[in-house]
Amino acid sequence: MNDIGTVQGTPSVETTAGQVRGAIVEGVAAFKCIPYGAPTSGANRFMPPRRPTPWAGVRDALEYTGHAPQQGLRPATRPELADFSGPPDTSPESEDCLTLNVWSPGLDAAKRPVMVWFHGGAFSYGTANAARLQGSRLATRSDVVVVTVNQRLNIFGFLDLSAVGGADFAASGNAGTLDMIAALEWVRDNIDRFGGDPANVTIFGESGGGGKVCTLLAMPSARGLFHRAIVQSGAAIRLRERDRATRLTGAVLTVLGLTSSDLRKLQSLPMTQLLAAVEPAQKALGAASQPLFDRYPFGPVVDGSIVPRHPFDTSAPDVSADIPLLIGDMKDEMASFLARDDKVWHRTLTEQELRDRVTAVAGEHADRVIDTYRRLYPNANPAERLIATLTDANFRIRSLIVAEHKAGQAGAPVYMYSFEWETPVQGRRLKAPHALDVPFTFDTIDLTNATDRSAAAHKLAATMSATWAAFARAGVPDNAAIPRWPAYDLTNRPTLVLDADCRIENDLRGETRQLWQTITGR
Repeated sequence: MNDIGTVQGTPSVETTAGQVRGAIVEGVAAFKCIPYGAPTSGANRFMPPRRPTPWAGVRDALEYTGHAPQQGLRPATRPELADFSGPPDTSPESEDCLTLNVWSPGLDAAKRPVMVWFHGGAFSYGTANAARLQGSRLATRSDVVVVTVNQRLNIFGFLDLSAVGGADFAASGNAGTLDMIAALEWVRDNIDRFGGDPANVTIFGESGGGGKVCTLLAMPSARGLFHRAIVQSGAAIRLRERDRATRLTGAVLTVLGLTSSDLRKLQSLPMTQLLAAVEPAQKALGAASQPLFDRYPFGPVVDGSIVPRHPFDTSAPDVSADIPLLIGDMKDEMASFLARDDKVWHRTLTEQELRDRVTAVAGEHADRVIDTYRRLYPNANPAERLIATLTDANFRIRSLIVAEHKAGQAGAPVYMYSFEWETPVQGRRLKAPHALDVPFTFDTIDLTNATDRSAAAHKLAATMSATWAAFARAGVPDNAAIPRWPAYDLTNRPTLVLDADCRIENDLRGETRQLWQTITGR
């Protein structure tokens, strides 16, 4: 490691707010929970992020000090999967949550590519402090600087009070959205001091983190703050519109027993009281008009200014036309979500139960959908066919829409992938489920229980992390460990299949692609 500044034998960096002291982790300079914004409690609650107050002396950045409030919002899972993703973040929930973690191979002038990760959790839960997001391996393997971001979530980041609070609360529905901009501005202003290049920044994220990336692709204020983008299992086609956001706010006020004249009281309520209002308010709001595409009840608002348009509803946003994009999904996304259902977990789902669940999604097209998946998966039981069907309906179709709009824009290239390596743990029930790819991205599979930690798994983790870093470096996913990966186009639709042996397939599962495009009219 070259030219690491030290304070009493530990790495240190002078940031725009003051000096921070980190540690050496696996040969990498690691700085945890550096503030990029001020605490968001009290009068700062629901407000745009403010810069952190500068500090004197040296601030320790040695431990994870906290993450966004989310108590009770993370979906339950099976007891068997409690440690699937590795140990939880045990740092406290706090409104002092505008922090980021930096992992750098050298605090020098090398101008390394910078990879900024936005965590998943549907804009409602999650943390950048998880073990599987440890950035040291990705940084070391590919000589990049890794940044992972914490931000406001759920009701704290996205309660739209603009209709009832006027100018004072004009940006409240996008407070968490503006946190992402603030984090990227911190990267722009500071990352060169950590050995990174502010002119070569890639944003990437999985699930809700992919939705964050899609949102940033549609934001004029993000222009120039990043230069490439990666969306993993989280394509966002549409976001909340103002009317729906306003109705959700009304439901929150009703649950809390407040009126529009009590908005300042919202800034002093205990965190737990606000969090307890989330689920009953969402239930009172009801389903979205386009449930396959309208996501995130508490998420960004298309307000005409901060987020001027839906990210990929009818076309790719012009503001990011020159940004290369890499996008894809897991082959069996829904296996982890449906694991909570005993009939799916134990593979006892009946044909009629399959039909009922597919009808709820496909409506009048249910017979065609059921017949298609039965023919294409003749050896699969009803539970496995349900996983395949809902994976395509809930995830794959959205990624395909984004890829097709981006390719049709004829600007920067888009690259499509499908992660198909099946984990052998848990009796192989999970196959290639949602979020399995995250520790492969960071090369941290041994910090989770998601795989057998075999040589094959480690090989794929090395391949995936190196390929992602190659894309971050030059905007092209060149890696000798995979076949040449052509950009996605509307004729051949080349797709990289990430598996024990990686390969390129044209129009992967084209029949089901066409089926869902017909059903959704997209």
